[in-house]
Amino acid sequence: MRRIDMNDMLWSRLLAIRQRKQALPARAPEPALALYGPIAAARGRFVLAQVGQSLDGRVATPFGDARDISGPDGIAHLHRCRALVDAVIIGIGTVKADNPRLSVRAVTGPDPVRVVIDCHAELTGEEGLFHDGGAQIILIQSDKAPQRDYPADVIRLPRGENGLCPNEILEALEDRNLERILVEGGARTIARFVDHGLVDHLHVSIAPLIIGSGPQGISLPPIRTLSEAHRPSANVFSLGSDVLFDCRLREQPVASARRQSQKVQVTDQAASALVDIG
Repeated sequence: MRRIDMNDMLWSRLLAIRQRKQALPARAPEPALALYGPIAAARGRFVLAQVGQSLDGRVATPFGDARDISGPDGIAHLHRCRALVDAVIIGIGTVKADNPRLSVRAVTGPDPVRVVIDCHAELTGEEGLFHDGGAQIILIQSDKAPQRDYPADVIRLPRGENGLCPNEILEALEDRNLERILVEGGARTIARFVDHGLVDHLHVSIAPLIIGSGPQGISLPPIRTLSEAHRPSANVFSLGSDVLFDCRLREQPVASARRQSQKVQVTDQAASALVDIG
């Protein structure tokens, strides 16, 4: 297990890599560069998902209390990830339960664009994140949802039989030059991006805490045998208060269909993969 010992010089270097003022070394022996370098240096679409959970895999109590699961170093890690991406995605359940600001407060760096998947236009516009003076907000909604006036940009996407297509969500963000994406929550939103093969790296931050019951960090469709399970390569880092698994779900980021010379036609199989997010 490698320990992350962040200092101002290392963090300034990572921010410079993010801004394309420096290049990431081909070999990064420093643990902080090995962990955060691929995010900062990503070109084109790069999707990171982050889960902060207890030892027993819980992300909240059965009554919805999710605060203080991650220790101070786990929080700092999450804020570093936010500072290195272009946009952070959450589902409507996270807005309702946590009223998050999604800002960078524990570290120095830019706040990401905030993207909320609100398929059915359930948000009213009165929620705290619309009025906290923070970064730009983008709402992802179905083209069948009621139209409301929001203090935010709204992207309306076609809703298939089973809901919104997560790949189309990413493509819509790419059209706005938002390519480095952090999928932060909640558990259902993260699981759906993972299940559809859209996540490059999955960070699972584990705090020394036993909750005993409550929602799980990731809940994918059931499988029959362990041979069907995801077995990503992973590096393990000590953050200090928390332990982090950096799981590579895809060794090489892939370009979206919209970035290819010809857009791939949606097949029946792809259509069946549409999901209702939010």
